[in-house]
Amino acid sequence: MSVIYHNPRCGTSRTVLQALQDAGHAVEVVEYLKTPLKRDELARLIAAAGITVREAIRSKEAIYSELGLDNPDLSDDELLQAMEAHPILMNRPIVVTDKGTRLCRPADVVNEIL
Repeated sequence: MSVIYHNPRCGTSRTVLQALQDAGHAVEVVEYLKTPLKRDELARLIAAAGITVREAIRSKEAIYSELGLDNPDLSDDELLQAMEAHPILMNRPIVVTDKGTRLCRPADVVNEIL
């Protein structure tokens, strides 16, 4: 079973979901805007993907600037707290398969774990 942390309004996320389905994967779709992740879940997912918390945060959202999240002095814990409070800040899609976890941006990154 593969898991995709998905935003159906995101074209990249839809493309990756389709790639998983086309590859024959049974996919659990987690719409993280409807079912937000807790801070510890976010931290585990980010670590498993081998990325930094900064790489996992979506800087293009207005709330990113409004909260001053571009401040380099903010700790990972402070960034995770912001992501927990505002799930739209989670960069997507993040995919988990038996071959690993990746932030699939760009979409073809999913091929590494298919």
